[in-house]
Amino acid sequence: MTHDGAFPFLTVLVLLPAGAALVAAVVPRSLGDRRQRMVVEGVGLAATGASLALAVTIAVRYRAGDGSYRLVSDHQWAPTLGIGWHLGVDGISVFLVLMSAVLFPLVLLAHRERRDPRAFVAWLLLLEAACLGSFVALDLVLFFLFFELTLVPVYFIVAGWGFTRRAYAAMKFFLYTFLGSAFLLVGIVAVAFIHEHQTGVFTFDLVTLTHTHLGLGSQVLLFLAFTAAFAVKAPIFPFHTWSPDAYAEAPVGGSVILAAVMAKLGTYGIVRFDLSLFPRAVVDLAPLLLTLGVVGILYGAVVACATRDLKRLVAYSSLAHLGFIVLGTFALTTQAVTGSVIQMVNHGLVIALLFIVIGWIYERRKTWQTSELRGLQRPAPILAGVFMVALLATIGLPGLNGFVGEFLILIGTFVSHRWWAVVATGGVVLAAIYMLWAYQQAFHHEPDPANAQTPDISWREGAVVAPLVVLIVFLGVYPKPVLDRITPSVNLLVRHVDQATGSHQPAVATAGSGGPGTAAAAGAVTGTTRTRHPGVVAEAPTRRTRPGAVVGWTAAVGVASVAAASPAGHAGPETPAVGGRLS
Repeated sequence: MTHDGAFPFLTVLVLLPAGAALVAAVVPRSLGDRRQRMVVEGVGLAATGASLALAVTIAVRYRAGDGSYRLVSDHQWAPTLGIGWHLGVDGISVFLVLMSAVLFPLVLLAHRERRDPRAFVAWLLLLEAACLGSFVALDLVLFFLFFELTLVPVYFIVAGWGFTRRAYAAMKFFLYTFLGSAFLLVGIVAVAFIHEHQTGVFTFDLVTLTHTHLGLGSQVLLFLAFTAAFAVKAPIFPFHTWSPDAYAEAPVGGSVILAAVMAKLGTYGIVRFDLSLFPRAVVDLAPLLLTLGVVGILYGAVVACATRDLKRLVAYSSLAHLGFIVLGTFALTTQAVTGSVIQMVNHGLVIALLFIVIGWIYERRKTWQTSELRGLQRPAPILAGVFMVALLATIGLPGLNGFVGEFLILIGTFVSHRWWAVVATGGVVLAAIYMLWAYQQAFHHEPDPANAQTPDISWREGAVVAPLVVLIVFLGVYPKPVLDRITPSVNLLVRHVDQATGSHQPAVATAGSGGPGTAAAAGAVTGTTRTRHPGVVAEAPTRRTRPGAVVGWTAAVGVASVAAASPAGHAGPETPAVGGRLS
């Protein structure tokens, strides 16, 4: 066994909420309802608070360096089966871990379930362990176990504490995601057997399997198997049909975790596993996934425009914004992939704030229909203000976190797949239409007697949403510390795809904004990749950028300035030239 450091931070991070779930589940009913509730909620808050403290410590201790994995725990678990307890974080996963750890205690504080709190808290803690484990697992079987484990607590949370059609929504969610995961399991086993055939070593270790030689046909089939599970989990259009029902019928805490955390398991899986294991298939199928991303953006936005239910409107808005993450991922430039990673975090924070506030509106008015909500801004101005912050972040207002991710995604896509980026900007316009319309319907106008009595948020509720508001503003004004840590890991991943496919980026992405060679590169923006390594048959679209390009673009608008002053071809201190291994 090996540890990268004296203390197994990641192992404790995963096992702590799992152990607390067991403790919460066995709290005796003989204590009485009131005392049992206090004990269970105390266990839940203590465990999620301790997990948050660990996640903050991990983020502070994380040093980007060359972008490889840090704080690694590597234990032999079932060596004869090639399975290990292999955990690690890099710039792609560390902030997803931190975001998840922030949201779980807020869910417990925002909505205290009055019916059977023992079971609710136990399921929520088990779900936290499974989500955190999925983000840090570097063994494919271990990842699959955590990935699948998330289904069980979500099913019981939706079915047990949801709304009118909760049983239908829970079953639909479970069947869709379970079926998708069956393809993932087949793909994982196939990759391991192919690696054993080539090397004589049977393993599920991601770092080792990254070096497996796969033919283009095998990569395409395995990519489709993996992506089927990730596309359903995210969800990505057209595999999204379970999500509006699940988001709408789940209790508010369940909706927050489903949309803010579990959706990122799918998009994270694509970035972590598809790009690492199947780079040639990713390049060849990128136009298909880019198209699905753009269609998802427009479809989600159009349906949201026609929705009069606030909770479903936010659900379809989430689908549209996940389309942006898909778009950036398969644009395969450093700017775009970095934008996708930070957008996962940004979207999680914003969608959590929206669902929490909408949950409070329902508690006060017992409806989500905009036709029954009028003039809430007058009796509840703070509630309206918090909703407005989340709304403006959703539509990408500069100065709030939603702008940073969408900006990087769109510019990174434009230099490699221009027309996809142009069409995707329509989603930004539509987002402003449906979100501002929803705000106008619910918060403007003269309140009727029922709405006029709506209480504003309390101090306790304000303390719950304050961290989310602060993070949304901070990441919009000063995302540089986050980008500095994400970019080196994205550089390694993009370089790995470049080396595997023999393709390279357009010169305009290399030169940055207005740098030498920009004019000469203008015609290359829509060209195709010209040079390939021997044995690589398919021609891929022009794409991708070199280390430091992301900061060249963002420095132009003041988002980050790490490499703005560096000579062409050189990275800033936190964005070193790529020279390390993928792991």
